[in-house]
Amino acid sequence: MTATTVLSPSHSPTTPPVTAAGSRYNVSIGYLRAFITLLVVAHHAAFAYHPFAPPPPASLVDRTRIWPAFPVVDPPRWNGFALLVGFNDIFFMALMFFISGLFVWKSLQRKGAGGFIRDRAIRLGLPFIVAAALIAPLAYYPTYLQTGGRGAAGFWHQWRSLDNWPAGPAWFVWVLLAFDLMAGALWLCMPGWGDVWARIAGGRRPIVFFALLLCLSAAAYVPLAVIFNPFRWSSFGPFFFQTSRGLNYLLYFFLGAGVGAYGSDRGLLAPDGKLARRWPLWAVAALLAFGLATGVGLAALTAHLGSRSWEIAGDITFVISCAASSFAFLALFVRFARTRRKVWDSLTANAYGIYLIHYALVSWLQLALLKAHLAALAKGSLVFVGAVLLGWGTTAGLRRIAWIARVI
Repeated sequence: MTATTVLSPSHSPTTPPVTAAGSRYNVSIGYLRAFITLLVVAHHAAFAYHPFAPPPPASLVDRTRIWPAFPVVDPPRWNGFALLVGFNDIFFMALMFFISGLFVWKSLQRKGAGGFIRDRAIRLGLPFIVAAALIAPLAYYPTYLQTGGRGAAGFWHQWRSLDNWPAGPAWFVWVLLAFDLMAGALWLCMPGWGDVWARIAGGRRPIVFFALLLCLSAAAYVPLAVIFNPFRWSSFGPFFFQTSRGLNYLLYFFLGAGVGAYGSDRGLLAPDGKLARRWPLWAVAALLAFGLATGVGLAALTAHLGSRSWEIAGDITFVISCAASSFAFLALFVRFARTRRKVWDSLTANAYGIYLIHYALVSWLQLALLKAHLAALAKGSLVFVGAVLLGWGTTAGLRRIAWIARVI
């Protein structure tokens, strides 16, 4: 998630690249992408048992509207889930955009702007429509049941009364499509933009690239976080996005495109390069940066609430932790994920489908466990394992249908 690998971008965001006959796909990047999908499922499985989860809403039209992030809330809580959710939230979507960007330039070179955009519309646009129109309401129906509501008619009435259409994790898919459309438009205006980004992002020493990323990321994120606050979401219809993180995600996407244009098995991502060889340093750096970001962030929200300087310090440490964790996982997978395994190949092939449908599986499993007398850790673990296995099996079955396999 090999030296002579030719990657196909047509399967991002989460399916393994299909390659020319006789060649091999990039095992490290494919498996990392599948691993992040597992983190996404674990992230949402933990929300029902998060120590700061809000009480269930009185109805879907409740003024607080926090329920789209917490479809089901269970009384048992575990503090460890706060660490898991906090760690994931800082970096994993930025890294997903970076990985998706790796495949863009080669695809544009092969297909041109028209073919690239048409391919993206099929592989991202169609799944987004299905996920937003069908899977999201299915995922939020347990929320309605937990409010005491009964019957599809009552749910539909409340759902239609909302001023938007919550789409759940599918927000990533439409935002990625928007970034791909920008990349295609750039190709029409400046066909050599990938070579420019390759000079910016490719071939640099990891520490130099890291410093560049920190500077650009701080410029993209901190001002918006100060203006809008780090937790705000914006939406129009089913199109949700994180207001303060949009430019940061765009930056990671295009830096990934630059690394991919230079070569996804060269420079930063070389299997025997400096990043891979120094994975222990990056792993320690990620843990230290997360500890720093957590400490400063909590201080900004508690003892120094209202202090602009502490707010900015929290935003800066967020940027540092995001970059450090992204580098750590890239280093670990580039260094160790070199040999293909059947289970991981299957997980990688089905990861996109798991991502698209997991939210509904998670919320229904959380609802089913509400009356179970189990600890929060046990419930969260059961939801995670159940959602992964059900999503994996369902996707594998659906992909036996040729036209579905072509999309996901």
